[in-house]
Amino acid sequence: MPVSLLSLPLRYFLEVARTGSVNQAAQRLHVAASAVSRQLSKLEDSLGVVLFERQARGMALTEAGTRLLAHASAHDAQALDLVAQLQDLSAQGAVRVRLACTEGFAASFMPTVMAAFRQAHPQVQLQLQVAVPHEVSALVLRGEADLALKYSVAPEKGLQVLHSAIAPIYAIMPTHHPLAHQRSVCVADVVRYPLLLGAGNTTGRQLFDLTCAVQGLRYAPAVESNFSSALLPLLSGQDVVLASYLTAARWVEAGALVARPFDDAQLQQRRLQVLATEGRVQSAMVQQFTQALVLAIEQYGKRKVGRRRKAAAAPAAAF
Repeated sequence: MPVSLLSLPLRYFLEVARTGSVNQAAQRLHVAASAVSRQLSKLEDSLGVVLFERQARGMALTEAGTRLLAHASAHDAQALDLVAQLQDLSAQGAVRVRLACTEGFAASFMPTVMAAFRQAHPQVQLQLQVAVPHEVSALVLRGEADLALKYSVAPEKGLQVLHSAIAPIYAIMPTHHPLAHQRSVCVADVVRYPLLLGAGNTTGRQLFDLTCAVQGLRYAPAVESNFSSALLPLLSGQDVVLASYLTAARWVEAGALVARPFDDAQLQQRRLQVLATEGRVQSAMVQQFTQALVLAIEQYGKRKVGRRRKAAAAPAAAF
């Protein structure tokens, strides 16, 4: 847990506001839930306002709570920056960039970007945390990561989008697969074959399941894993994996697999985003890493695999 310069009541308030739960906040803070409740009550009494509506499903911010959250989050981000600068001074000038990403990027893409950045900036200290999508966002919101790389289908409160690119889902398959000769596929095509799928909390799986529900399609995964990087090496016969081009690029470009885009609109709605805390001023080195990361994403975006046509007025290259 990073050092915080905020008062104890404000720290507890921020954690409850971010998690929406006293119990979850207590777990993250490593204290008893009663201690969190006590500090919230003290804060509300001292301010003379109600900050949360206590509901059966959790804690919902009131208007006063929402305003306090914006103020406290900004001060927390500034305090964390100051702490990081002080720690850098004590580390004999070491400059730190803290990253978070989902595991699909951790197998190849992010290490490649980090290796190139280290060559250009040998003095930098890089930290990478790999987590499920919602935890990646939480790491940035809690100030434990400077930048996050993840897929997203909707805006997230408290996070600033530094870069966004269309990231449609592809059907990845062996080169001899019956669907490999097609320029594109649809969900109704791929459910007829063995599917190797990521966990239900991933954006790709959620959009695929939504499309199946809309079309009344049913399927049973042949393989399911919360570690999607294990799925591509398992592909054989008539198997199909759902993935972005970036995730499968090294296999596709080596000629071992093929990637085919979906006709279904739902599977083209996902975006790849570089995220940071809203309102936080990043260090010069974090800004430089952001530029390197965006450049690498754009380079992959120019490698169009199986695309039938360019989307009209697309804001960024799809990949």
